[in-house]
Amino acid sequence: MMNENYEIMIVDSLSENIIMAKRILHNDKYNFTEALSAKEAIEFLKHKRFDLILLDAYLPDIDGFHLSKIIKNTPAIKDTPIFFLTDKDDADSIEEGFNVGAIDYVTKPFYPAVLQSRVENHLEHYRYKRVLEYNNIFLNKEIKSAKIQQNSYLKQAQKEIMYILTEIISSDSDEEACHIKRVTKIAKELAILEGHLTTSEVETISHASPLYSIGKSLIKSNVLQKKTKLTPQELEEIHQYPALAENILKKSKNELLKAVRIIASQHHENYDGTGYPRGLKGEEIHIFGRLVAIADVIDSITHDRAYEKAWSFEKSVKYVVGLSGTKFDPRLVDLFSDNLEVFKEIIEDYPCQS
Repeated sequence: MMNENYEIMIVDSLSENIIMAKRILHNDKYNFTEALSAKEAIEFLKHKRFDLILLDAYLPDIDGFHLSKIIKNTPAIKDTPIFFLTDKDDADSIEEGFNVGAIDYVTKPFYPAVLQSRVENHLEHYRYKRVLEYNNIFLNKEIKSAKIQQNSYLKQAQKEIMYILTEIISSDSDEEACHIKRVTKIAKELAILEGHLTTSEVETISHASPLYSIGKSLIKSNVLQKKTKLTPQELEEIHQYPALAENILKKSKNELLKAVRIIASQHHENYDGTGYPRGLKGEEIHIFGRLVAIADVIDSITHDRAYEKAWSFEKSVKYVVGLSGTKFDPRLVDLFSDNLEVFKEIIEDYPCQS
């Protein structure tokens, strides 16, 4: 609740005028500050805020018009209402007062009823204005808080949907489910080591990577699950799945699904431009795609596949390092080879059911 007491500063070179104004405006809700010059008023304004300033237009040091300009050009106090007190009831003085920011004027000698009424009305108006500003600030904070909460709910819903899709994609094979989990963990750890990605980007990789092979859901199951060597025609069909993923996700404006599209469509691109489906080269391949490319290959060759037995971790490392600069980003390969214990633990000991 806002304070209903009002701070009023009366600035007049004659103390008699100040005494008279205070006597007329006497009210338990009004707290008065007195200044006999503009310089004195400025000193008060440095340390105190006022709900109204009654300002003599013709002060001896700095006239009231100039002081009003100073007040209106000072951001912290520019909204303070100013009444001019003047001995002159001429149009020029009144016009000049309004031009420099006054909201009203009162002539001297004071007419009690006029001074009381005008001060009371403007203070009420000023109070309502402050209440409105306060309520707007409060409302904006509430709206912002609601938006943050809503975004949090939406992000959580997106993550849950991604999880469900991943479970559907890997439901035909426990080993495929385990492979996806390890690839995701490897990609995340490599993303952290990369050093240039934000915490948000690392989190995005963690939630998007499980769907890196979503395009395979559009490939015939008899081809995907074939136990023998694939024919050239079947191999070509398999090679279409990154492009299929690109096609089904290209219209999405959701940031998480954009990341899925990038990873799903680019993790088979090669650093030297010989990969598929688009033949992207070097940093034309998004960092997300380059990270998952290494994660997918190192986990695939260290575990049994339908057509080939698992390689040892040491042999697999040599294979990945040997493809640095051709298939894989050399900087990421260096990070991988400098932190082999981290990735060996994931590949050999990462709990499949977590």
